[in-house]
Amino acid sequence: MPASPSTARAINDRLALRLLQQEGPLTAGRLKQLTGLSRPTVADLVERLTAAGLIAVVGESGEQRRGPNAKLYGIVADRAHLAALDVRTEGVSVVVSDLLGQALAEASVPIGDDTGTGPAVEQAVTLVERVAKEAGADRLHTVGIGAPGLIDPASGELRDSSGLPEWHRRLVAALQERFPDARVSVENETNLAALAEQREGAARDRDTFVLLWFGMGIGAAVVLDGTLRRGASGGAGEIGFLPVPGTTGLPSATDCDGGFHSLAGAGALAGLAAEYGMTAPATAHEPEPRASALVRAAAGRAGTDASADRFLDALADRVALGAAAVISVLDPGCVVLAGEIGRAGGDTLAARVQSRLNRLSPLPTQVRPSALGGEAVLRGALLTARDRAQDDLFAPLGR
Repeated sequence: MPASPSTARAINDRLALRLLQQEGPLTAGRLKQLTGLSRPTVADLVERLTAAGLIAVVGESGEQRRGPNAKLYGIVADRAHLAALDVRTEGVSVVVSDLLGQALAEASVPIGDDTGTGPAVEQAVTLVERVAKEAGADRLHTVGIGAPGLIDPASGELRDSSGLPEWHRRLVAALQERFPDARVSVENETNLAALAEQREGAARDRDTFVLLWFGMGIGAAVVLDGTLRRGASGGAGEIGFLPVPGTTGLPSATDCDGGFHSLAGAGALAGLAAEYGMTAPATAHEPEPRASALVRAAAGRAGTDASADRFLDALADRVALGAAAVISVLDPGCVVLAGEIGRAGGDTLAARVQSRLNRLSPLPTQVRPSALGGEAVLRGALLTARDRAQDDLFAPLGR
């Protein structure tokens, strides 16, 4: 059954907008070449999108740089402003961008453990307001938040999790109240890191892969056939609870001690490092920075320091235990090591884990370090905010 004229117009308009998003400003002639549409059809869609305020003339192309055929059309980037947040137990980072995802302003603020819930929420919301003002954003269209913890698939809300500060759960409602016109959503930080690595990082050539997050907590994000899989309860990837050999007990429904977390989480690495003669840099004080600093120092001395090599080998043994279990079930073909510890180990740790997985599993699997480092969560939050904003702004074209 052929599409109705209105449906055909909507399809053509969305196709043109996606091309302008991916390729940047284009002439009507170039749009005709890329879409395969006729000249009159392209002229009509350019007129519609211009009237809707979604595209505008942003320059001219060609040697003469004049005339209607030389006009370059681009998406109106300041049609909407977006905010992305990376929420951690120790603070929050914010970036505000235009509709195309171009960062306009960003900042971070530490939030100490002794900060009360109300003051912590106020600090975070005030930071968003300040960054938005610096970006010249009178209002925010979409706010994307990345945070540790489980997201309820039915409500989209951050679940109450032991070990995480209460201000995390209060933040979404506070932002919605302060920015009533914005579309505010929250996603697990590991999932956002995986989406960013898939779009712009270590997994750009992969439709199926698993991202393993090693930091204060441990988690995994599963991408199968190009789609992020969250599980029935939103808990896919909670591998900190995975029973593995080498622990002194078993995890429980409420406590991951005794699970994979006890072997490869940040809290376990100080003892492992001491066992192999590795010491933390004098400037590292908190468990997470100390663990990542230990791994980074060891990776930097690998091949020249026997203690560093032994420590990295022992760490790779532990990481490979959990990774092998995931691989045996999902066969992802690729594992990305992320989080503070994963990225601190870089190629050096990834190569060691790869070697062990080659012996543990018959399923061929590449192991790669994160390509986006500490920006992965924030970038993932910004990418999802941009997608949601564009879907919303482009939606009327299909009506």
